[in-house]
Amino acid sequence: MQDRRLGFRVPFEAMVTSYVHDRPVRGLVGNLSDSGISMSAISMLAPPPGTLVGLELELPGIDDSIWALGQICYRKDDRHAAGLASGLGVRFVEMARSQARLVRDFCIGVHRRHLGSILARIRSGT
Repeated sequence: MQDRRLGFRVPFEAMVTSYVHDRPVRGLVGNLSDSGISMSAISMLAPPPGTLVGLELELPGIDDSIWALGQICYRKDDRHAAGLASGLGVRFVEMARSQARLVRDFCIGVHRRHLGSILARIRSGT
């Protein structure tokens, strides 16, 4: 699958609450960028592509929840999970500027730490 996200996609595991037609649906984030998230949700509750959902996400070190409006870009049912889980790609379509900055800064920080650890391993020869 082609990566269509702008910005850095960083590994990030956290619970997310998506609001589908005003009903909360809990999911698990697999990765995050400043333009969206990849998440898993229970298949029978997972919305189809094109659906707009409210998102509530907590980032480490940030006191307030991040709130955004997202659009489901793809849905892939996991055959290995006996049809219980769906992978969802969600693009952020609206978010307060201050919260978008927090998400961007968080992603850049994780990316820099990851590159720093790779560079340290290269320098040490392991």
